[in-house]
Amino acid sequence: MKVGFNLYRHLLDETNFQFARQCGATHVIIHMVDYFSSRNGQTGQPVDDGRGWGPAGDPRRLWTVRELKAIVRRANDAGLEIYAVENFDPAHWHDILLDGPKKRGQMSRLKKLIRRVGEAGIPVVGYNFSLAGVCGRITGPFARGKALSVGMNGPFDTPMPKGMVWNMTYAHDGNGTEVRPCTADELWDRARWFLDEILPVAEDAGVVLAAHPDDPPLPELRGTPRLIYRPEHYRRLLEVNTSPSNQIDLCMGSIAEMPDSDVYETVDWLTRGGRVAYVHFRNVIGKVPYYREVFPDEGDIDFRRVFQILRKNRFDGVIVPDHTPAMACSAPWHAGMAFTVGYMKGLLGT
Repeated sequence: MKVGFNLYRHLLDETNFQFARQCGATHVIIHMVDYFSSRNGQTGQPVDDGRGWGPAGDPRRLWTVRELKAIVRRANDAGLEIYAVENFDPAHWHDILLDGPKKRGQMSRLKKLIRRVGEAGIPVVGYNFSLAGVCGRITGPFARGKALSVGMNGPFDTPMPKGMVWNMTYAHDGNGTEVRPCTADELWDRARWFLDEILPVAEDAGVVLAAHPDDPPLPELRGTPRLIYRPEHYRRLLEVNTSPSNQIDLCMGSIAEMPDSDVYETVDWLTRGGRVAYVHFRNVIGKVPYYREVFPDEGDIDFRRVFQILRKNRFDGVIVPDHTPAMACSAPWHAGMAFTVGYMKGLLGT
């Protein structure tokens, strides 16, 4: 197993690459979408009051091979490999999610983007096929010693405004695609169309697509259905298209938050299938819609047991802390990440 680091767009610099390597990471998962554009300098988790994380990117501008290779080169200089780009920009695929009139044109551009990722030598693209995205979270002193973290304190039903999808605003002029009511089956039809279109291109480019489960894993959020809010939905997604490029991001926190889920059974059958691209390492206390993210050694998941299962099934992929509580010091996020990665490395040695 390989220890990875999770870096948001505003953290993609030489100092943070060095920090990740110093913590013992060998691989990095990067985010090219800027979730913090309205909160410059923040290194914690993006939260909001229902108005979203801010504006999506430029729909006319795809990430270029040149800029991707430049990031790969800077990471390599620090002794790291870029393992994945996580999440498409809502500006690039909002009508694919919403089944809007621009979806075929956006699909053509996503295919070009996948080819560019492959050309840059990055083997995985993570994604979350969701209308509402990650929302409804609050921040508070939820972890040990009152460390700041995120959680959920009940259902979140505020409707999404026109021009918003995946908790980001892609249209500010009122011309966005209307968020029409749809059923869970209709959402699955959209996901199937997306995979059938994109996976042949991903295979040809040598790129794996890794699906993240819903976070928070509720059947419905903001009046929209969710795709993967139960462990068995992972199986359904893998059966939708049997391409070897159709894989998953095994998010420990989201699985633990699912009502009646058996974390250890889920980890076992998923890693036995060989379709796990990488693992998100995060611990929680509670289930949706009431949970708190905490340090890895104080939550509901027994990670020693999880690592025993991963070793038994010979999982040799990347494990990355996707979130971490912020510690009380001058570098709260860095301290939390250092603690979490150190804990992971200790488990790898047991």
